[in-house]
Amino acid sequence: MAGLGTGEILIIALVLVALFGSRKLPDMARSVGRSLRVFKAETDRSRADDNGSRSVSGAALEEQARLLEEQAARLRAQTSKA
Repeated sequence: MAGLGTGEILIIALVLVALFGSRKLPDMARSVGRSLRVFKAETDRSRADDNGSRSVSGAALEEQARLLEEQAARLRAQTSKA
């Protein structure tokens, strides 16, 4: 665990108990756990949105290219008639 030994973990736990008290530590641990779950869910959703937008933008780009080709063909046809 990041190079922390048993002694260091015990010292950190004692400092936390001294700072916040033994009654508030479980509530703090729950809130940290909830925050991490929310953060993970949001990052997963963001990744899914990024992956989805790439495929949508690729399809949108293909559609735009097709529309531009059609417009170019119409313009060529109009200029050749004139």
